[in-house]
Amino acid sequence: MSASKNASATIVERIADTLRMRIVRGEIAGGAALKQDHIAQEFQSSHVPVREAFRRLEAQGLAVALPRRGVRVTVLDPVIVKENVVMRASLELLALKHGAPRFSSLHIGRLEQAHEACSQAASLAEWDAANNLFHDILSSECGMPRLLAVLAQLQLTNSRYLFSTGMKRGWQPRSDHDHLLIIDALKEKKIERALQLLSMHIGTMERVGFKLS
Repeated sequence: MSASKNASATIVERIADTLRMRIVRGEIAGGAALKQDHIAQEFQSSHVPVREAFRRLEAQGLAVALPRRGVRVTVLDPVIVKENVVMRASLELLALKHGAPRFSSLHIGRLEQAHEACSQAASLAEWDAANNLFHDILSSECGMPRLLAVLAQLQLTNSRYLFSTGMKRGWQPRSDHDHLLIIDALKEKKIERALQLLSMHIGTMERVGFKLS
């Protein structure tokens, strides 16, 4: 890749990463317009990398291009959250089922570190990052790249949901007991037990925010 192409790719990544973070954390509200001119000016770029960043956000379900209305942030509503929970409850379990037999003490150690980071988090942003890492590790050994890509997109919606409810209710430090139970089951090679616990853990979204039924 030439230097100019590499620089262009870096600008696209910077724009996409920044907008993604702002959308997930609720700094840009659902339904808000993403104005190409303003964003290009902010990042001191041409419109080309901005449009490519928009396409990446669309692929991740964070933005949508509407006729005569431009690109807007997708709205997070109960229907989307319910769909997200149902999909995660199936796909994350599928990933763990295929990956857990490959887990070593190294994986267990990484899960324990991620859990500890959740417990020590001083903000919702820190907790969300540690929680995402925990779930990434659970899925990491499935050997299915496309499945992992879908799970990454679902995790973005999950994070948006957590920030929307956390900001409304006020966030307090927490230690997720579910994580410990899952780790203990994996330590003991009780994969079916770990799958049951993970299913219940994902389902707790129904009890802490939107009514999903």
